Amino acid sequence: MSRQVAVICTDIKEAVLRAVGDYQSSDIFILTDDNTLNHCYPLIEGLSCLKEAHIITIPSGDENKNIDSAIEIWRYLSENGANRKSLMINLGGGMVTDIGGFVASTFKRGIAYINISTTLLGAVDAATGGKTGINFLGYKNEIGVFNLPRTVLIYTDFFKTLDLENIRSGFAEMIKHALIYSKEEWRKVSTFDLEKVNFDVLRTLVESNIRVKEWVVKQDPTEQNIRKVLNLGHTFGHAFETFSHRVNRPVLHGYAVMWGLLCELYLSHAKFGFPQEYLLKLKNITKAYYGMFGFDCKDYEVLYELMTHDKKNESKDINFTLLSDIGEVQINQTASKEEIFEVLDFYLSL
Repeated sequence: MSRQVAVICTDIKEAVLRAVGDYQSSDIFILTDDNTLNHCYPLIEGLSCLKEAHIITIPSGDENKNIDSAIEIWRYLSENGANRKSLMINLGGGMVTDIGGFVASTFKRGIAYINISTTLLGAVDAATGGKTGINFLGYKNEIGVFNLPRTVLIYTDFFKTLDLENIRSGFAEMIKHALIYSKEEWRKVSTFDLEKVNFDVLRTLVESNIRVKEWVVKQDPTEQNIRKVLNLGHTFGHAFETFSHRVNRPVLHGYAVMWGLLCELYLSHAKFGFPQEYLLKLKNITKAYYGMFGFDCKDYEVLYELMTHDKKNESKDINFTLLSDIGEVQINQTASKEEIFEVLDFYLSL
């Protein structure tokens, strides 16, 4: 699993030509969703290396990252001559790269794939690191495999088409990477203006941020040990995200992660003395740019039950990644039900 290298592109056409290499265009299958077919595919459509490529389009939205969509993609590959020497190009955000990577990794026991990330969240999260998967029975990424793409292409001009909500959603994962890495990285991301986005500054932040994730993944490709640091904020975050869909108030992944970070830094403060100044700074960023998700104490049991289904759990205990300071990570931590409810009390008090 050592072949992935994320490339920050200034010329997307040249980057695709290099990434495709010697593949025959008739052996290439490009996966898009409705949005990326209309807004992103035209930027690479005329390339000679893609002149006979097959286009597969699925509906946009995370609710379509499911087994039914996977079956349709497998069916298309099978009926259109895909073989073990074929190449899949996943052009889209996290939903497309997650399901595309999963389908490619399982079709004929695995064909090569490339991710071209078109969203900030996808670039710093789903497209890099080799995690692939689909949602199942209401749980996020319940079925999937670890399998790195041949390469990841990141063309930051795509991000200029995103609204502020989607920029902020992706930026939440960048904040997480900064927290697990260094105070200097935290200083850079925590002072970034999420109201008036400077895309030149964002490009440099994205590049350094992705190198943090690649540094982690290289040490532990299949999440046996240190890669668990990337789960910071996600135990509470995934519970918030799944709950939001259950109550028909769906939120973007990064917003749920941001609220999860706030909860898990409070738990870090309570258990390991994580500095209060950083917790307060994160609280201010959250309230200024992300708002707060509404629930009440009657929902505690449901949120707790959702956490018990988290993939990170290795026993009946709920597993957390926590911090004793920025860059000082404590993996494989647990919390009692009472401690989790105390965290939810803290959240509701803000």
